Amino acid sequence: MLKIQNIPYYLQLMRVEKPIGSYLLMWPTLWGIWIASEGMPSAKILIIFMLGVFIMRSAGCVINDIADRDIDKFVERTKDRPLTSGKVTTKEAVSLLILLVVIAGILALFLSYKTILLSIPALLIALSYPFMKRIHSLPQAHLGVAFTFGIPMAFMEIQGSLPTSAYLLFFANICWTLIYDTEYAMSDREDDKSINIKSSALLFESWLGEKDYYIIIGLQVLMITLLLIITLIENLAPYFLFSLLIVINLFYYQIILIKDHDRMRCFKAFLHNNWVGFVLFLGLVLNYLP
Repeated sequence: MLKIQNIPYYLQLMRVEKPIGSYLLMWPTLWGIWIASEGMPSAKILIIFMLGVFIMRSAGCVINDIADRDIDKFVERTKDRPLTSGKVTTKEAVSLLILLVVIAGILALFLSYKTILLSIPALLIALSYPFMKRIHSLPQAHLGVAFTFGIPMAFMEIQGSLPTSAYLLFFANICWTLIYDTEYAMSDREDDKSINIKSSALLFESWLGEKDYYIIIGLQVLMITLLLIITLIENLAPYFLFSLLIVINLFYYQIILIKDHDRMRCFKAFLHNNWVGFVLFLGLVLNYLP
């Protein structure tokens, strides 16, 4: 059962004080909404999807802490989290998770049945992500799929179908998630080695050693290419095209940050992706203005 006096700890479990995860989930969802609605989304769609972003990101954080409660104590950055430090019990965390999932389910009821059907795999993938780091070396790709489902859901709700642009945007965002979550994993690489946790950062290091950032560059190029194709299909020039030019420069700056593999600079590169999401969204907003 949840306890009123523990609400501050529940909010910590949900990472309310660290909204970067919500932002990185929000931006691609907004991209999908803006393209699908041609810049004219309804208030209902915006409210439901933005609440869904916050709720599902919060649920993902809670189940992540439940899955990692026995290993977080060995990582400097996570040893003081509420569940690991004993401020919250596992039963409380599970109760909070159930509450968040129920709220997400209620929100989904206001959407079409086709969108609800899409929300089911979205939920399952999001809840299974924390366990993937023990199974395969690309849990960041798993997170990418989870963080991208807002795009097809937006297109399905607004247009009733999934056009080519929806698929291209889906894969572009998986690339982006791989980019920023690998940068995040780079900051935890030594801790992950010590507790035998798999990550794309460790996988790319095993392939290219100190030159692993070349894979990040490749993912950046692929993402920009997919977005350029969408620009042509949806006739998004000139503003969205200009936003892509800015993003290329933002990506270049991230490579400068991560190429020396400094823990804090890699984490700074991860946080820097909020600007990438914002710039792309701003380009879409300007493009669809009358």
